[in-house]
Amino acid sequence: MNQPLAERLRPKTIDEYVGQTHIVGPGAIVRRMIESGNIASFILWGPPGVGKTTLARIIANTTNAPFHTLSAVNAGVKDVREVLLQCKSEAGSMFARHRPILFIDEIHRFNKSQQDSLLGAVEDGTVTLIGATTENPSFEVIRPLLSRAQVYTLKPLSDIELNQLFQRAISSDDVILSHGVNVESTSALFRFAGGDARKLLNILDLLEQSTPQDAPIQIDDATVTASLQRNPAAYDKNGEMHYDIISAFIKSLRGSDPDAAIYWMARMIEGGEEPEFIARRMVIFAAEDVGLANPNALLLANATFDTIHKIGWPEGRIPMAECAIYLATSPKSNTAYCAIDAALDYVRSTGNMPVPLHLRNAPTKLMKDMGYGHNYLYPHNYPGNFVKQQYFPDAAGHPVFWHPGANAAEQRSAQLQAHRWSESTEE
Repeated sequence: MNQPLAERLRPKTIDEYVGQTHIVGPGAIVRRMIESGNIASFILWGPPGVGKTTLARIIANTTNAPFHTLSAVNAGVKDVREVLLQCKSEAGSMFARHRPILFIDEIHRFNKSQQDSLLGAVEDGTVTLIGATTENPSFEVIRPLLSRAQVYTLKPLSDIELNQLFQRAISSDDVILSHGVNVESTSALFRFAGGDARKLLNILDLLEQSTPQDAPIQIDDATVTASLQRNPAAYDKNGEMHYDIISAFIKSLRGSDPDAAIYWMARMIEGGEEPEFIARRMVIFAAEDVGLANPNALLLANATFDTIHKIGWPEGRIPMAECAIYLATSPKSNTAYCAIDAALDYVRSTGNMPVPLHLRNAPTKLMKDMGYGHNYLYPHNYPGNFVKQQYFPDAAGHPVFWHPGANAAEQRSAQLQAHRWSESTEE
């Protein structure tokens, strides 16, 4: 019973695995690979506790291929080279039927040189790579490596899937919990777990440890909530820091409170959060929440992200703090965010309406003869570099997606637009 509950209950076969049916359900791609034993390189991307490492271990348990594991948290280039040399030896063996598999947990923590050291072995078939990451691989994994590995997105577990795990923990034929269990309500349990299987089982671990030996574990909303309030970090070492505190940071920026934003940034830095993660969230915030009220915010946030890579840590904390204060004190607007979402909804509901002929490109004589580009009006040939003409599909009319915010920058843009369209005559 010394092992954490999450480890005691970790599934060993694909049939015991809970969740991610889109990739491991009957006939799904990863299940087919596991059942056939022919594993292709792929990267598992998803939040903590959704089964990335578990899926890799299931592959290790079921495949006939040599299986090696590295954690990017503590493995250096030397470690990578050593395991690749071993894999090359195994791949070249006359008895080898399957390529060696190398699982790298938290692959996003590998820098470019470490990822480069993997590239040749993946490219020439020395190893099959399986990576796991909580960060968007498009940002964190080098493009040549990404092009040689499929990316599968893992989703937070639903309450139904969390309940499957919960029932397995309390009713398994094996002795999983050292106490009986009295279940009255699981609403708070599943709410605090938030789609994270490890968090769910860690909460049960906490309840088990705090229950007297001669009493059953009590599962109800009040008991779960009280236990977690007394032990706010006991069940959540990484998830709380990674998700709850970044949420508080973003909400402080949005609420224009620079001191609170700096406080939450300091909490993340002190807790070991990746600086790139914080900087990337500020880039998103600059576009989503400051937006057109102060377009320079996006430039500064992007420059901050680049600066982190150039000057490193701990000096990088200074431009990050500068950016956070700038974002918090900037005027706010989410009109660009709302506009693109409204346009996407419109496109999904109206389908693929054809591009008007005068807006089409006409690189060939045949296309010109068909009317492509005919009667297009080149705005730079007109006063103020503007002329009225149709830019939407014929059947669309002119729907409005951007509604200018009540800030100086957008009001100036709106006034300029109104002036253009009212003063210009359609040719």
